[in-house]
Amino acid sequence: MSGLRPEEPPGAVRAADAFDTAAAARWLAEAAPGLGVLGSPEVRQFGGGSSNLTYLLRFPGRELVLRRPPAGTRTGTAHDMAREYHLQRRLRPHFPYVPEVHALCEDEAVIGSPFYVMERVDGVIPRARMPAEIGSAPERMAALGERFVALFAELHAIEVTATGLADLGRGPGYVERQVTQWSQRLRRAQTADLPGFEEVIGWLESRRPPDSAPCVIHNDLRLDNIVLDRADPLVVNGVLDWELATVGDPLMDLGSSLAYWIERDDGPLSRRFKLQPTDLPGFPTRAQVVRRYGELTGRDVDGWTFYEVFGLFRVAVIAQQIYRRFRDGKSANPAFGDFGVWVDAAHQRCLALIADAG
Repeated sequence: MSGLRPEEPPGAVRAADAFDTAAAARWLAEAAPGLGVLGSPEVRQFGGGSSNLTYLLRFPGRELVLRRPPAGTRTGTAHDMAREYHLQRRLRPHFPYVPEVHALCEDEAVIGSPFYVMERVDGVIPRARMPAEIGSAPERMAALGERFVALFAELHAIEVTATGLADLGRGPGYVERQVTQWSQRLRRAQTADLPGFEEVIGWLESRRPPDSAPCVIHNDLRLDNIVLDRADPLVVNGVLDWELATVGDPLMDLGSSLAYWIERDDGPLSRRFKLQPTDLPGFPTRAQVVRRYGELTGRDVDGWTFYEVFGLFRVAVIAQQIYRRFRDGKSANPAFGDFGVWVDAAHQRCLALIADAG
């Protein structure tokens, strides 16, 4: 599933996530000879990922990125390397912020799992703390917030049939399927020490709106998945983490994104797990983002509370799944042991929104 993380600078490969570097390099040299890579690269691991594993491959004069599933459970589209690879290859001509993919390996005998290799996108990524290259001047934060909303509008304006991705959609009923599927995932991942969400699930089922016009959606578009240019931080060099992209409801996409949008007035429990610096002065509030999105796209954003509650519920399920994997000994990252607190924070925010909605 989408990573609940900021993309940290790469470090040493964790022992549990190591793979046969030489075998991967030999395969890549044969599969993509045009890249001109020879020998075994230096390999570093992007350490924050909570879903698919991401590695930096440093060859002489070239840096590439390798993506593969984690050890343990592989479910749904979140760990489908072929789907992720082909989606980016088809979408890039229509949305140039998609990284260039080079080669897909579906033979698990090479390193023990499928994987693909793509170009590394250079730049800076807004994390929990804004990088020094970007600064924190309120006027720049306001401009970055506007750029973020415009990026959403640009993605959602793409003609689906032109991308060759129409087959990703399953037709009408997207909102209903999402509520049902995420509810099922929560129940499967439930642990006795964390709250149940039956009240939230019941509310979502009873307040479910009709689908908006379907479009290509990212399903994890956040500032910490956006690579900004070093010379001009308002220029987007790339958008990362396309593993959950599909054809679906654009308002569900925006609601899922804004579940991570922390404001200055949010409580300490929510702020504890912030992944992006949206609480800095100048950034728009969640309500302002929604209003501006409506202005840019012409879409009706009335009834927004449903999408906001769904987004928070979805974040809670993601955190619960990762926490369950950690509890079951299927994840080697000790940071995931704290994700139960994140689940509780999202649960409290859901209940507060439901109470306000009446």
